[in-house]
Amino acid sequence: APAPATAGRQADAAVPAARLPQPTLTDREVEVLRTWLMLDSKPAVAEALYISLGTVNTHLTRIRAKYAELGRPASTKAALVARAIQDDIVDIDEL
Repeated sequence: APAPATAGRQADAAVPAARLPQPTLTDREVEVLRTWLMLDSKPAVAEALYISLGTVNTHLTRIRAKYAELGRPASTKAALVARAIQDDIVDIDEL
């Protein structure tokens, strides 16, 4: 009996990303998030996507709110990078 209990604990330790609750991001939110993760600044994102800085900030605020609603807060850029990797929005090799 000890072996199956150990195997069960090991399986629980590696919960696949597909089992994490994922926010429903719009295509534009995904585009803004991916672009922000690839560039150095929000103004650079605004320029690259031909939108205002305020619009970039609004999208990022909404993305953060959607993650927070699911109990997966992402208040920093590093936290959003982690969420994007966990949810297959971006691959670590792209960064």
